[in-house]
Amino acid sequence: RHPPSATMKAARLGTDGKVTICEVPLPVPAAGEALIQILQAGICNTDIEITSRGYKGFAGTIGHEFVGIVKELKAPSDGSSGHIQVGMRVVGEINCVPEGCGCRNYHERAQHPERAALGIFKRDGIFAEYATIPLINLHEVPQTLSDDQAMFAEPLAAACQILQQVHVQGSDRVAVVGTGKLGVLIAQALKTTGCSVTGFGRREATFGPFLERGIACRLVGGGE
Repeated sequence: RHPPSATMKAARLGTDGKVTICEVPLPVPAAGEALIQILQAGICNTDIEITSRGYKGFAGTIGHEFVGIVKELKAPSDGSSGHIQVGMRVVGEINCVPEGCGCRNYHERAQHPERAALGIFKRDGIFAEYATIPLINLHEVPQTLSDDQAMFAEPLAAACQILQQVHVQGSDRVAVVGTGKLGVLIAQALKTTGCSVTGFGRREATFGPFLERGIACRLVGGGE
């Protein structure tokens, strides 16, 4: 266990909109949470937007895409051991709800009126050496996946959710507007249905990941 006076480095967004590297106290997991040592963190466009425009007045540690190691955990108040153990390599969902709130799945957590989102609003994120994450949010990373591959778990989950929200059939023709990082993940998720997918973007330089995966692209808007 870490000493009470232990500190760590974290990238913190201040009320003035500036991001600074600060020395802050090491977080202590509450009931139903784990202390995660962050191995690798991804920079999402959401992080960039928060630092440039702000979001719901959030100030604190930013970031929400990560791969980490469980260093410590505190069992839920109901005493259940759960599926997560110390030493596991994990990724995590971003929507956090009060421990014992009764949410049965991530759909309910995403709609809970008291939810917080890692590094986005009401809860510190993971651009730090350590972070505390609810156990229910964590998923073990298979040994067959590298840290680089596991980093895409959170945005890929967002892409896959489209298939739960929209019924796509193999006979459909689908346009993905935007050929950035999330666009190529969405296109790959859609392609699993057998439909015809085309990416539309303004910069031909971003088409490579699509074309490498057999996904057609079209240049729009007088792009480069």
